[in-house]
Order: sequence, then C-alpha cells, then structure tokens
Amino acid sequence: MMGRSALLLLLAFASLQLLCFAADDDAVFYDSFEESFEGRWIASEKDDYKGVWKHSKSEGHDDYGLLVSEKARKYAIVKELDEPLSLKDGTAVLQFETRLQNGLECGGAYLKYLRPQEAGWKAKEFDNESPYSIMFGPDKCGATNKVHFILKHKNPKSGEYVEHHLKYPPSVPSDKVSHVYTAILKPDNELRILIDGEEKKKANFFSAEDFEPPLIPPKTIPDPDDKKPEDWDEMAKIPDPSAVKPDDWDEDAPMEVEDEEAVKPEGWLDDEPEEIDDPEATKPEDWDDEEDGEWEAPKIDNPKCETAPGCGEWKRPMKRNPAYKGKWSPPLIDNPNYKGIWKPREIPNPSYFELDKPDFEPIAAIGIEIWTMQDGILFDNILIAKNEKVAESYRETAWKPKFEVEKEKQKAEEEASGSDELAGFQKKVFDVLYKVADIPFLSEYKVQILDLIEKAEKQPNLTIGVLVSIVVIILTVFFKLIFGGKKHPRVEKKPEVAETSNDQGSSGEKAEEEEKEETAAAPRRRRRDT
Repeated sequence: MMGRSALLLLLAFASLQLLCFAADDDAVFYDSFEESFEGRWIASEKDDYKGVWKHSKSEGHDDYGLLVSEKARKYAIVKELDEPLSLKDGTAVLQFETRLQNGLECGGAYLKYLRPQEAGWKAKEFDNESPYSIMFGPDKCGATNKVHFILKHKNPKSGEYVEHHLKYPPSVPSDKVSHVYTAILKPDNELRILIDGEEKKKANFFSAEDFEPPLIPPKTIPDPDDKKPEDWDEMAKIPDPSAVKPDDWDEDAPMEVEDEEAVKPEGWLDDEPEEIDDPEATKPEDWDDEEDGEWEAPKIDNPKCETAPGCGEWKRPMKRNPAYKGKWSPPLIDNPNYKGIWKPREIPNPSYFELDKPDFEPIAAIGIEIWTMQDGILFDNILIAKNEKVAESYRETAWKPKFEVEKEKQKAEEEASGSDELAGFQKKVFDVLYKVADIPFLSEYKVQILDLIEKAEKQPNLTIGVLVSIVVIILTVFFKLIFGGKKHPRVEKKPEVAETSNDQGSSGEKAEEEEKEETAAAPRRRRRDT
C-alpha cells in the first residue's frame, strides 16, 4: 500500500514538473477559471445573447469553471490573447474541458478560435457572424451528434472564406461527467482529435476523404455554359421496331382464374355464419334508442366453425392463370443512336489553387458562442499550446483526478438505485452504438442510427429492439457491399453550408418532434343501419 502511494506521488510530481517545465515556452494560453472570469472575459452585449455566465464550482468538486446558467438561451463570451498565435509553423494544440451536468439534448458546447479584430469584429459585439479560424467541440441535437472541427480557410484565388467540415467526426459522450477535448494540428498537415486523451479521429487537411468540401478545389469544373445538343440520344435500349405481337397473345386474359379441380371440404357448414351475436351480451342500462339507435349485440366468432373446415358459402379458390401473359410490349434492342449519358465538358476551375500547407489564419481570441436548450454546461481548463506533452500534462493533473471521482460517484449512484448491472450494460451498449454510427461505410445511415440510439436512451426498454434494428441496417449494407444492388439507398443529405451564421444554429434551432401514438378504443355499442 505504501509503495503504491509513493508511486502515485512520484507520478503526480513528475507530471507537475513536466507541466511547469513546458508551460513557460509551449503554453500559449491557459485559463483554469479558479479566479472569476469577470474583467478577463468579455460577455457580448448584443441583444440576442441574454444567457448569464457564472463563475461556478463543478458539481462535487472545489474546482471552478465557466457555467451556462440558464436554459433556452443564446450565450456569447470572448477572451482576447495577449498576442495572436500563428498556426502555420510547428504543432498547435487546442484543448478544453466540458461537463454536461444536466445532460445535453439540444445545444452546443464548442469553442471558436477567432481571427484578429482587423477581420471585422469587436469583443462587446461578439456574435455568430464574428470571423473565426477554427470551430471545435461538441454539438448535439436530434440527429446531430458530433464533435465539430471546422476550418475556415481563405481561397487565395477568389478571396472567399470557405468552411471545411471534418467528415465522420466522433460522437459526443452521453454521460454527465467531465470530458476533455483535444485537437492537435501537426506541421505535416495531420489533424488528430482526442477525447479524454484517446484518439478518436485522424485526418489530413488536404484529403478529400477527410474534409467537406475539400480544402483544395478540383482542377476542373463542368462548364456552366455548355448545353446538351438537341439530337443527343441517352437511351441505351429502344423497343424493337420490327417486333410484332404474336397472334395467340391474349392481353385480356385475367391473372387468376378459379381452380376447377378444387372440391369443397367434407364437413363444410354452408348454413352457419362465421360470426354470431354474443349470447352473453346485454343492452346497457343507459342505452337510449332515440339517441343511440336500435341496440345490436356485438359479434363473436361462431364456435361451430372452430371444429369445422369452414362456414358460410363455399367458393373455389383462385389460382394463377396459365394463359395469362399481360400487356404485350416489343422487346428492347441496342439503340444504334445511343451516345451515352451527356455531361458538360470540363473547363479549368478559376478557383483552383495549390498549397503545401493550409493557409491558417492566426488565432487572436477564444470565443464561446452557443444556443443551448440545457443549462449546467461547465467549461474549464481552456488551453492553447505548442506541444502535445503540455496538453497531456494538463489532462493528467487537471482533468483526470476529477474524472475518476465523478466516475466513481456515478457508479455508486447506479449501485444505490439497484439497477447497476442493467444501467451499466445499457451504457456500454450505447457507447458501442455511438462508435458504430461513426463507421465511415455506414455514413449514409448515420442519421437513422443516431435517431434509434436517442430513442433508446430516453426509453431504455427499447434497447434490445434498437440493437436488432441497427444489426439489420449493418447486414443490409454488408450484403449490398458484397452482392451489389440496383440502387443506392436514397438518403438525402444537406450539404454543410459555408456561412458562419448557420453554425451555432445547428443544434439550438432544431426542435425535437414529439412522437404521438394513436390508440383505437373498441366501440361500446353498435348501430343497426336503417
């Protein structure tokens, strides 16, 4: 026991030494919020941002953070750096903690790393239009469940700033404990996204597979002025003009005919109806013939029919008509005039450019600009560094001790509720399902999978049904990949827009649709048609 304690103290001391050693040179900015943010961070004075920021302790700790204190509000606050940070040279690490103390059904918890004020913004007027270089962090609402990473990059040819969204980003953890989010920008154009120190996504800024739209535009684009010639024939097959309908082809023959060979089963009760009046039913005392009409007893299945092969009028069953051929149409032949599917010619893209490295805009401030339906979101230990080891040290010394305490408390609460095993199982299932939703080859079904997970989280009794549904989806995609298919699944995807003003609304503006179930009550009384 003594040896273990000594080892823990040694590790803590070593981490602290590393932190102190690296902090002076490599920690560009750090705020632990142990002191009040007032006077250091500036809250927006714009009319839309009524949310009140508070300097508050994290639940169960003496550790302070920056708290979102009210529900259904817009929030905006900004902290300017002493000097702008260039992202063009060396490694840059962006890291911060969030704790969703009341969960997160619809809202954002991300940070914006802003360009210098020369780009056109003021601290007291900070809003969703303020120009940023990078947006990073959790966002969750309805089908949206992702840890954003958006790079706003200037096209050197057109001068336009375009938002480039990380494709297939990791999902947001679904619990209420502290989590630390880390984005590492490497000089070799690599991006790594970590959650709680574990790598969840690796990407390359210049890969079209990793960012939408790609950072480098295509070399050529379809000519918008090119028009399809009027005589262009896109039909690969045409009806054979020389084909003639056979003389014995009967288009009027029915698809089914009575089976003349069928024989009525022995014991068939022709005179017995399939249903009879319920002999035990009685007319209700409050029945009013003038108001309700003549009372009629409800029907029940005829008990005599249960032992007989059938009741009522017997009719021959139908069978497929061997003479049926349907409407005749001529066979298809190759079209001699077929030219293929027309496409406009390609022309050089006037917006095309080449770069060895992204032309990152410098970071001059850190802003939080969100619209959330939940309160209790706590931001803490915001860090910008030039060294991964610095970020790792802060995770070990500032985040991990809190996280372990919170996890133990969460486990104890589950045990006290008497549902530890079930809750633990469901939590593991949901964690796995969120990882499944992040698999690239399931991207077309991600919305449906996340929707199923959301329903299961709100109604845990649906967990097994959700598992079955997701397995069916996976098998469907698997068999399509192996055996192919005539059509790809039609899943409409709205492209990510390149306007800053639409980002913060990605979660807050989405209204959750309530599910309504209609139940049909059995009729209390029956009327006789008059």
